[in-house]
Amino acid sequence: MSTQRMKNFTKVITFLFVATFALSFAAVAPVTRAQDPIYIGVSGPLTGPNAQYGAQWKKGFDLALEEINGKGGVDGRPLEYLFEDSQSDPKQSVVIAQKFVADERIIVELGDFSSTASMAASPIYQRGGLLQFGFTNSHPDFTKAGGDYTWSTSVTQDQASPALADFAITDLGLKKLAVFQLNNDWGKATIDLFAKRVEELGAEIVATQAYLPDEKDFRSAITAAKDANPDGIILISYQADGALIAQQAREAGLNVPLVGSASIQSPDYLKLGGKAVEGTYILGEFSIDDPRPEVQAFVKTFREKYNEDPDLFATLAYDSINLVAEAIKIGGPTRDGVHEAFPKLKDVPSIVYDKVTFNVETRRAQNPKFNDIVVKDGAFTPWDGTKPAK
Repeated sequence: MSTQRMKNFTKVITFLFVATFALSFAAVAPVTRAQDPIYIGVSGPLTGPNAQYGAQWKKGFDLALEEINGKGGVDGRPLEYLFEDSQSDPKQSVVIAQKFVADERIIVELGDFSSTASMAASPIYQRGGLLQFGFTNSHPDFTKAGGDYTWSTSVTQDQASPALADFAITDLGLKKLAVFQLNNDWGKATIDLFAKRVEELGAEIVATQAYLPDEKDFRSAITAAKDANPDGIILISYQADGALIAQQAREAGLNVPLVGSASIQSPDYLKLGGKAVEGTYILGEFSIDDPRPEVQAFVKTFREKYNEDPDLFATLAYDSINLVAEAIKIGGPTRDGVHEAFPKLKDVPSIVYDKVTFNVETRRAQNPKFNDIVVKDGAFTPWDGTKPAK
């Protein structure tokens, strides 16, 4: 074979190989891409003092994904999450935000648990064009400061703090309050709004004890509160520190009613507090006794999977996955698609909130609701309206 004929033969073989490869790739690649997971990034506590909240999140996430992916996923693609442990520490949440923004697979972020950790990361998500969905972030400034990539379904402290005062004073009949306040951004915002409403209702805060997140010994603060002769203790606390305060207050003989917000509506508050937290009144946001069929179906499925009742935080996590899945259906599985879809979400079914529609200006869910709860026989149960004995 001449040199020229050999060159021509080589060109033909090369062309046929490239053409065959291209046709094969065109036939196979879309199927492969269609089966690739859609990734959600989660920033939250898996270790540290707030690890229980992250553990409850995972139960809600996993149950929602099991149901969604069991029905074929979202537009034929499975939904998955990548959970990074922030310990709910702002320094860690910032690092995680940088990692998520750089990971092109991630199309939306959930978290962090605390408003403090979330707000530290918000500018990074805003600049990176990755929507941050803080479904437990109640600080009034969370969505105000974050920009159009910052959204939340959480009840705000503007709503919850005055409502907590109404619950303690109007409903429970308490007039002289000792307040134990976690000294972070959430706690500071809560006490300011709570104190304003207490004054409006004609009641009195007779003692305020601010404490650091890692504090364990509350005996001196409890002694000061006891000397003020309160008729109720307000816990602006998380589950672990709230349980410790309850235990040490009872040990000191301070046996007045305990009242807290949904932040202590977690299994660890019951497990850590034991008998000391019995009778705690909680302005909650979810009740397993809600008669709606969808709530009872969710509670039944959760019990079957985990052999326990769902708490508020597992349920919020479950709702958040379903809401994100709806956004992906509307806008598509891209960062831009999710960002464009969130303002369009309307009447999305929710276990906690019944239906979710966003106020596009505030980027907050409309029409939050509360549930009056009391700890009875080691469980969160609906409050029947009976006021604590004087």
